[in-house]
Amino acid sequence: MAIKFQDYYETLGVARAATPEDIKLSFRKLARLYHPDVAKNKVAGEAKFKEINEAYEVLSDPEKRRRYDELGANWQENVGGVSTPGRGGRVRTYPPGSEPDFEYDGTGFSDFFESFFGGGRNGFNAYRQSAGRADGDEETFSRQGQDVEADILVTLEEALRGSRRKVTLRRPGSNGEADRTDTYQVRIPPGVSEGQRIRLAGQGGAGLGGGAAGDLYMRVRYAAHPDFRVRGADLYHDIDLAPWEAVLGTSVAVPSFEGPIKVRIPPATNHGAQLRVRRHGLPKGRSGERGDLYVVANIQVPSQLTEKEKSLWEELGRTSQFKPREQS
Repeated sequence: MAIKFQDYYETLGVARAATPEDIKLSFRKLARLYHPDVAKNKVAGEAKFKEINEAYEVLSDPEKRRRYDELGANWQENVGGVSTPGRGGRVRTYPPGSEPDFEYDGTGFSDFFESFFGGGRNGFNAYRQSAGRADGDEETFSRQGQDVEADILVTLEEALRGSRRKVTLRRPGSNGEADRTDTYQVRIPPGVSEGQRIRLAGQGGAGLGGGAAGDLYMRVRYAAHPDFRVRGADLYHDIDLAPWEAVLGTSVAVPSFEGPIKVRIPPATNHGAQLRVRRHGLPKGRSGERGDLYVVANIQVPSQLTEKEKSLWEELGRTSQFKPREQS
């Protein structure tokens, strides 16, 4: 079964000429509908959320979007003709021709994404091979199995509170034997950070000559969130403000993982100003201490004016003593 091309523009419901802002707004709208924490059907919501997240990951990154747009109908030729079946990731644990592949269901990304944008063969990196050990006799030669690595998609809510995830590992049988499928409940610990690896001991490549099996490492990747950007343990939320709100000050409701919180916008707030809400970010590892939430002011101006509004703005322009280009 060939890997299916993913139309990321269709997934987000935007045109191919969509601006970065169009893509961001569409993602936020869809993610709020299908996020696993709010979807009425959790299973269907999680599947749809993964599709939306994958599309946004590609189209929100200028370089990935450029590469994706260049694929066209002949995309398989551009990735080396990959057309292998899989369910979320496929890895070759030994050099071609020596041992069978195995498949891992749990990356959170499609085979198409893993084939073209993943870190290795369909998202896996087979990254360590033991040299083996020989004791003077070929029969005593042994080699530890190869460790392998794959991405696993983790929501910010899971990073905050932890969770348990079902991971399925399927190994094709050899010498006419049936495929073997193992299912594990993997613990996502609270405070897990981007790039951290979760280890499944002994679930990598098989050893030779009595050597121990390698390990499977799942590398954490944060799913994009409709409300927050992440830097370390800190969260950033953009809040749109009208010009008069920025000048006069106001109070706004800001989302947090504990529910909406009121944040005071002080008078004379400039575009891009960051207001800190302490200890409403992600955990800092195992310490239990949390990062901060930063509310970033995004001052918007009206694109259409009534005659009365235009008159008021003109009056303000005539009477105001504020001269931004004359400020030192």
